[in-house]
Amino acid sequence: MERTQRIMTEMQQRYPDKFVPEQRVFEKIRRGAHLFIGTGCGEPQQLVNLLAEYVATHPKSVFDAEVFHVWTLGVAPYANEKFERNFRHNSFFIGDNTREAVNEGLADYTPIFLSQVPDLFQRGFIPIDVALVQASPPDRNGYMSLGVSVDITKAAVEKAALVICQVNSFMPRVHGDTFIHVDDVDYILYFNEPLLEYRPTISDELADQIGKYVARLVEDGDTIQVGYGSIPNAIMANLGDRRHLGVHTELVSDGIVNLIKKGIVDNSMKTLDRGKTVATFCMGCAETYEFLDDNPSIEFRTIDYTNNPLIIAQQRNMTAINSALEIDLTGQASAESLGKVFYSGIGGQADFMRGAVMATGGKTILALPSTAEQGEVSRILPMIREGAGVTLSRGDVHYVVTEYGIAYLHGKNVRERAMELIAIADPKFRPWLIDEAKRNNMIYKDQAFIPGKSGEYPEELEQFRGTKSGVEVLFRPVKISDEPILKDFFYSLSDKSLYRRFVSTRQDMPHDRLQEFVVIDYTQEIVILAFLEEDDKETLVGLGQYSINTGTHHAEVAFVVKDEFQNRGIGTELLNYLTQMAKRQGLHGFTAEVLAENKPMMHLFEEAGFDIERSVSSGVYELTMSFRD
Repeated sequence: MERTQRIMTEMQQRYPDKFVPEQRVFEKIRRGAHLFIGTGCGEPQQLVNLLAEYVATHPKSVFDAEVFHVWTLGVAPYANEKFERNFRHNSFFIGDNTREAVNEGLADYTPIFLSQVPDLFQRGFIPIDVALVQASPPDRNGYMSLGVSVDITKAAVEKAALVICQVNSFMPRVHGDTFIHVDDVDYILYFNEPLLEYRPTISDELADQIGKYVARLVEDGDTIQVGYGSIPNAIMANLGDRRHLGVHTELVSDGIVNLIKKGIVDNSMKTLDRGKTVATFCMGCAETYEFLDDNPSIEFRTIDYTNNPLIIAQQRNMTAINSALEIDLTGQASAESLGKVFYSGIGGQADFMRGAVMATGGKTILALPSTAEQGEVSRILPMIREGAGVTLSRGDVHYVVTEYGIAYLHGKNVRERAMELIAIADPKFRPWLIDEAKRNNMIYKDQAFIPGKSGEYPEELEQFRGTKSGVEVLFRPVKISDEPILKDFFYSLSDKSLYRRFVSTRQDMPHDRLQEFVVIDYTQEIVILAFLEEDDKETLVGLGQYSINTGTHHAEVAFVVKDEFQNRGIGTELLNYLTQMAKRQGLHGFTAEVLAENKPMMHLFEEAGFDIERSVSSGVYELTMSFRD
């Protein structure tokens, strides 16, 4: 602090005209001026307060000044009705402090991709007469860092006719494209105050469940972009076993810094800016700001670089993780408005989602709770509400994640998308979504559905198991959205396998027949799918099922494995897993019908350790297989 004080004293002696009373500074603001204020946690609070005090005591000094801001976490007097004749706020992204003013018509909202805002300043499309910004103390060469707010602030400083800078010792000196020289500013106010901090609500059980699902989709070596809030924090908290992650993002948060500290983020596999965490602004706590200070592993760049989709697309395995207010059954999402109510803004997520879609190995993830307003409103809707802004198009979203699971939309038709999204909606809204989807001709008119607990997906039954031959298989219950992959699975089977499975020469598998496999009462029957991971995608290789006979407390069992994957132990593990679940339900055993010529299936049952009773009729064995204690 003593060194900073000495440097500031030297600067005052060298540049006396830059250190003048604030009243003389604010006298320079003309009527109708265009003002810019630094972003988010970089907001120069003291400057803004002093400006408000000046205008309050000199009400005729400033009229109709337009105030541009991306995000305000602190004071926003310019949006107050009492300053209506003095200021008109114009926001590129709406925050809590200005939302009411915007929706009451007392302030304006400019929808735009944030990556394009610097160009508006540079071309003079939006003139900046005065920029009020905050920076770190200058070094011995006179360079100050814009610290936690580079974003569009750097462009505003470069184009403003008058730059007023609050020098604050609490502002970290951040590496990258953050520096401005004392010569670049017109007036300096030296005032130390803690930076604004952003502390999202603590992640609850719901956010943590969403975080666990999203973490499944993030792979070692991915370069990630993550937004702000409790869900992104929960996502990052669940990435503890990942390795060599990179970061190219808009926002650095406490969660990202924690991953860097743990060595999970090392940026060693990035395509661009290898070895560097790249961002454009920070919203976090004081400890995070201290970590940024003079840290050469972190670079802040202007937002027209970080958010440029063409730059983002050059990062291999770019993974963009964002959220939305609502999404409809076709996959288009709004992150900026609730119907006709402006809520936030386009921001940077559209830039990142589009860039990740174009990147080699890229993927986009939209993570959101299934409901809002204490569970009274579904965020998954039949159609985007009237008046809502479509922030993400149907082509921008690969994965959608709620606390009920993961929906994969990329490359799927509207019917498949609708069923995927209904499967991860809150269960109490699923019947309504099914009805609305039928009414709008999105899904089959005869689409079956089982409401209530008995139709809810039993995630706890998901399990990885290894076969004796060393094959790792994912076993999971069938979902209502699995009809397309089951259709492909059945049609991939040989005639022989089909005949052995169904004891029938029928070879077609229409929608009404497929529904019998995917629309089930999980309390009365179980259908388990077996998947192998090949070439970064899951391949369905087997299916096993049983249906409970309440009279005998046995269950009829059947299963089939894809021809090319037979004799690899998958059928054995399927039967073992089905047996384990049946015993857990208190069943006494299985029954089955097996063709007499199907010796492999008979051998499988005989090796399973059951007490078997059998009879044969017309070339078909009827088996009753009791479990041994």
